[in-house]
Amino acid sequence: MRVRRILALVATLALSLALTSPAQARSGNVAALQVALRALHLYGGEIDGIAGPGTRRAVRRFQRRRHLAVDGIAGPRTRRALGRRGGPRLGSRALRRNHRGWDVAALQFMLGRRGFSPRSIDGGFGPATAAAVRRFQRAAGLAADGVAGPATLRALRRRRTGRRHRHRTRGGGVSGPVRFYRPVRAPITDGFGFRWGRMHQGIDFPAAAGTRVGAAGVGVVSSAGWNAGGYGYLVIVRHRLGFETWYAHLSRVTSYVGERVSGGTRIGLVGSTGHSTGPHLHFEVRLNGVPIDPMPRLLATAAAAAGPARGPAGRSAGSPRAAGGATPGPTVEPPAGCDRDRLRALPRPKAGGAASPC
Repeated sequence: MRVRRILALVATLALSLALTSPAQARSGNVAALQVALRALHLYGGEIDGIAGPGTRRAVRRFQRRRHLAVDGIAGPRTRRALGRRGGPRLGSRALRRNHRGWDVAALQFMLGRRGFSPRSIDGGFGPATAAAVRRFQRAAGLAADGVAGPATLRALRRRRTGRRHRHRTRGGGVSGPVRFYRPVRAPITDGFGFRWGRMHQGIDFPAAAGTRVGAAGVGVVSSAGWNAGGYGYLVIVRHRLGFETWYAHLSRVTSYVGERVSGGTRIGLVGSTGHSTGPHLHFEVRLNGVPIDPMPRLLATAAAAAGPARGPAGRSAGSPRAAGGATPGPTVEPPAGCDRDRLRALPRPKAGGAASPC
C-alpha cells in the first residue's frame, strides 16, 4: 500500500511539473488533461500537450466549479474530481480495444507525435487507435497485436523507432514518413516555438503581397475562406497519415473545398489579412490536429507549378473555372475559429470570387 502511494505521488509530481514547466514541454499527460477538460466544455483549444495559459485557465475554471483550491494545477484532488476522465494513469494497465480514460488519451497523443495518427485524441480506444498501435509496433519491431503494454509504451517514449520511419532531409534532421515542399520561394524568418510569451505554431515566409502560394504536397483542400481567429484568409489542405498544412494571412484564396491538389498547385496569394503586421505567409503543419515544427519535414526547395489536378466532380483544377478564383465545391465549411451562424447569414460567394468571409 505504501509503495502504491509513493508511485501515485511521483506520478502527480510529474504531471504538476509538466503543467508548470517554463520550457512548456509537450506531454501526453497534459494532452489527456486537455481532452478531459474539453469533454466538460471548459477547454476549447488544440490538444497540443502544452500546458499554456488556456489549459491553466480551464483547470482553474474546473476547480472553481468543484470548490477546490484554485491553483491551475491538476493535482490529486483535481484528478479525483475529474472522475473517470481523470484516470487511470498511463502505464497502469495494458491498453486495448474498448478501453477509455486518461491513459488512452495520452497514448493517442504519443502515437500522433510519433507519426502514427489515431485520427482523433478523445480518450476512446477504437479501431483507428488499434490500427495506429499496430503500425507503430511493426515499425518498432514488436509483436503487432494492437495492445499497448509496457514494451509498446517504452518504445513510444524512446526518441527513435525503426528505420522504416527514419527519412532524413538535406539538413540531416529526421523527417518521418511525410515531407513537404516549401509553399513559397522566400526565406524563413520567425520559426516554430515560444516567442513574446506565446506559442508560434508555424513558420513565417516574408514575401511581397500577391506572391503565388503553392500546396506543399498531395492532398485535398478541407477548408478555404476567412478565419475569425486571427489567421485571416486561410486554406487548409488535408494530407495522408493525419497531416494537415495551413496557409494563413492570404490576400486571396484561389482554391475551393474538396479540390485535389499536388505539390505546387496554386491555392492562394500572399497577403497580410487577420492578425498580421505585414505581407507574409504563415505556414503550419499539423499532425492529428496538433501543431508540430514544420522544419524537420520541410524540403529545401519549393515545388514547381503543378499540372492539372482533379476536382471532386471530375473537373480539372487547372481549368479556368477552378484555377481562377476559389469556385467552391458543393459545401463551404468554415475554418477553425469561424462563426458558423454568421457564415450562414452571409450571401453565398459568386462564381469566381473568394469564399465568403465570416
